[in-house]
Amino acid sequence: MDTKNLSAPPHAQSRVAANKHTNRRPERAGGVIHDNTRHTDRFTVIGNHLTQHPNLSGLAIGLGAHIQSLPAGHPVDIRSLTRRFPEGATRIAAALRELEAHGYLRRTRERVPGGRIVTRTVSCNQPGRGGAAGAVTRSEAGAVHEGDGEPGQRPAPPGPAATAGPPERRERPEPTEQRPPGKALPEVPRPAWPAPALLRAATDLLAGLHRHEPRLLLSARDTAHLAPGVAAWLERDVSPGAVGLALTRDLPSEGLRRPAALLAHRLTVQLPPLPPFRTPAPPPDVRHPLRTCDGCERAFRAPEPGRCRDCRPVPRGAA
Repeated sequence: MDTKNLSAPPHAQSRVAANKHTNRRPERAGGVIHDNTRHTDRFTVIGNHLTQHPNLSGLAIGLGAHIQSLPAGHPVDIRSLTRRFPEGATRIAAALRELEAHGYLRRTRERVPGGRIVTRTVSCNQPGRGGAAGAVTRSEAGAVHEGDGEPGQRPAPPGPAATAGPPERRERPEPTEQRPPGKALPEVPRPAWPAPALLRAATDLLAGLHRHEPRLLLSARDTAHLAPGVAAWLERDVSPGAVGLALTRDLPSEGLRRPAALLAHRLTVQLPPLPPFRTPAPPPDVRHPLRTCDGCERAFRAPEPGRCRDCRPVPRGAA
């Protein structure tokens, strides 16, 4: 009965060697492993809501991060970004529209002293938490860029309203139709002979559709794309009124988000056949009026007064 403390271990356990300051989680097989170094200069704080945005494309996320890292006044127009990155102007413009649609960019056109119109671009690092549209506050932490889109131009100086007094309140612009990036309009039929007068008539027809249906107000780019399709209809002896009726009737009561795409679909699917070939009619016979011969006074048909065939002098050398 000399054994005491039966629950005590027979010998002291050694401390497991571990780094108590490590906060690493076990990495998944094939997952990323970060080798991070603390930045002390030349860095920008960017939220994960941008870098891990579920709806933005990779190009839009990259451009958003690049724009947030730029100093105030640096040009961010399409030409400048095209010179900086290998992507073309079309893809960069689509990425900027993505950022604008999700609130990371605000672009407005303003008239500066001197009459010149410039584009003011506001970069928002946290959409929805800054000041009113058109005004820049400290809480936005965004850069303001000005320029009219021309390469090599310096930003325009701020007007008096931007240097003194509270910012001028501007009405929020009406939301415009945003075309999904990279989604082009469907192809339309082409006329056999694109005569300028035929294309001009087709353009006039498309430009007047909004008078019958306000939702069919087309842009200049969409009108130029659809004009050959309308010309193909007019080439098939379809009257302009019939073409307009085919394009405007039975439109959906709601949800007409891309009217130009709907018109392109109708121009292609409902294209009428070519008219049947008709042999050209022979020209009508020309009947000259009756004339009185100056020699024998007999009546004969001729375009002008004179002598009949029997009274005309026979030319020399004729058999």
